[in-house]
Amino acid sequence: MDREQHELQFLGFFGIFKESFKIIFSWRKIFSKITLALIVPLSFIFLAQIKISYLLFSDIVYDRYNSENTSENSSEHDNLSGTFSSDLTYFLLFRAACFIFLVILSLLSTAAIVYTIACIFTGKQTTFKKVMRVVPKVWKRLLVTFIWGFLFIVVYHIVAAVLFILWAAFIRASTVGIAIVIVLLILYLIGLVYISIVWDLASVVSVLEDVYGLKAMIKSKALIKGKMGVAVAFFILISVCLAAIELVFEYFVVLDMGSNIAISIMVGILSFLFLVMVSLFGFVVQTFVYLVCKSYHHEDIDKPSLADHLEGYLGEYVRLRAPKDNVQLGEVQV
Repeated sequence: MDREQHELQFLGFFGIFKESFKIIFSWRKIFSKITLALIVPLSFIFLAQIKISYLLFSDIVYDRYNSENTSENSSEHDNLSGTFSSDLTYFLLFRAACFIFLVILSLLSTAAIVYTIACIFTGKQTTFKKVMRVVPKVWKRLLVTFIWGFLFIVVYHIVAAVLFILWAAFIRASTVGIAIVIVLLILYLIGLVYISIVWDLASVVSVLEDVYGLKAMIKSKALIKGKMGVAVAFFILISVCLAAIELVFEYFVVLDMGSNIAISIMVGILSFLFLVMVSLFGFVVQTFVYLVCKSYHHEDIDKPSLADHLEGYLGEYVRLRAPKDNVQLGEVQV
């Protein structure tokens, strides 16, 4: 990593964009191995579950339709109802299993890439085998942070749902009502983006600092101040890319709207490759945003202490020492 730590605070959107690509290509050997081991399976499962979920859900809709158009007292109706229940159970179990696998691979990918970039930042030699030895230990910390972030999202959606239900019950569609629901939608999206960004940064904090879970969320909330614009820009960029990949994949592969099977196969392969690249870039950007935020708040990272912290994952855990003049942002309350 060519830049000094104090220079990182001046990096904007294009600066982080450039540095992220530079580090990927400069260390392409180890990033390629991490990609093949973790991000490729993550991307494959993500796209495959979209196609399989569509097929399973189509069976559910078909069974439901036939059941409703069959006499309730007939044996055929009972058979269709049983098939419908079984298909629905399989669908829910499949979605739950995919969600678990996607979470595990996502956390493992985050751990591997954040650890690798931290080693590069400190000048510490690392190998793919060493990274894969560290990942399971870091993953445990990331899982706690993920659970906290997930709980925040669940509570946030419950509150949002209650507000929209109250709107539907007491205000409804009118000139004032439409204006209110538009404002609520805007506030909902802003809050969702904010929580997502804090959650993403908290994952990096969980790997590189001696905090995780709720404390990592609090630390992340404090760090992001002053660099929210850059973080939002990257969040929107990556989200738009992922949404575009998913929409194209659904149109040409899932719904099979292509003119022939060859186009569907080609679009499926290209969607997979682009998803792999966007995912890798997103994981790398997470770490760079963290480094930029640390530099912006003049929280100098003691490289020897960070190196000890990283080495601690290979043996007994070593507490990350903080310089005396370091700004203790962890004390900021949510």
